[in-house]
Amino acid sequence: MDNRNFGIIFMGTPDFAVESLKILYEKGVKILAVVTAPDKPAGRGRKIRESAVKKYALSEGLKVLQPHNLKSDDFIAELKNLNADLYVVVAFRMLPEVVWNMPKYGTVNLHASLLPQYRGAAPINHAVINGETKTGVTTFFIEKEIDTGNIIAQKEVEILPDETAGELHDKLMLVGGELILKTVTDIMNKAVNPIPQSELAANTEIKPAPKIFKDDCKIEWNRRTDKIYNFIRGLSPYPAAWTILENSQKTLILKIFRADKITEKHSLIPGEIVSNNKNYLKIAAADGFLDVKELQLQGKKPMRVNDLLNGFDISAYKIKQRK
Repeated sequence: MDNRNFGIIFMGTPDFAVESLKILYEKGVKILAVVTAPDKPAGRGRKIRESAVKKYALSEGLKVLQPHNLKSDDFIAELKNLNADLYVVVAFRMLPEVVWNMPKYGTVNLHASLLPQYRGAAPINHAVINGETKTGVTTFFIEKEIDTGNIIAQKEVEILPDETAGELHDKLMLVGGELILKTVTDIMNKAVNPIPQSELAANTEIKPAPKIFKDDCKIEWNRRTDKIYNFIRGLSPYPAAWTILENSQKTLILKIFRADKITEKHSLIPGEIVSNNKNYLKIAAADGFLDVKELQLQGKKPMRVNDLLNGFDISAYKIKQRK
């Protein structure tokens, strides 16, 4: 095959996808078009915001498509006219079969886990929440069932004991870009030997990674310190673990982004606050405390705990427990 004539269409939206697009473009892969989410209003001013992928694509003069409907006749016709050999998908919407089945060499997807583990929308968060010590990235061919296609390549990555989901995201973003380049290059050279996920899933407990909603992020203080610790870092910085502070006048949501775990016996009720109101804030768990380091009080910016306590009387509040 003449690799100079091998063209791809790249599909992605957030920052995580930019690294993959960037490395493909910089290494000379022929990118016929970039498909990304439509612009949308965001923030208090409702200003129109372009996706991270669109910004990069335009900066390099790449053709950008922003379909509202992935099944529309116009979009399908445009894809056919571009006649790409391969589609590359990184952090994009679910594609209809008429799209992913179109190119000659199929459609490959980058997933932020070692498939078949952690299929779903939030693999990075769930891996950290579950206390995993390793994860990775996987490239695979898209098929009908989400995240189940034949695996092309994988790269394992260590999860550090104090690493947050946000920090792991950035690490996997870089490793994922390298794996995407290797995958596309191997497909160009007909050097891939895809492996069915069923071969890797045999006799193995498969852990899912479903989408995380706000209500899923509430901290249950009657759990063990290590479970709460992993829960906090697995949701940091987004969507963020939270609890509710209350007194007789009002209630406030408190997001916690980083905390240390302290395992020790105590006679306090889980969720009880221990603080000198100056530079530390500890919250009781079933077998110890979470020593809060970085947090965000409703109506304020994220900050370190001592900065909050300098202007906020935590002793006037208690944590609202689930009824």
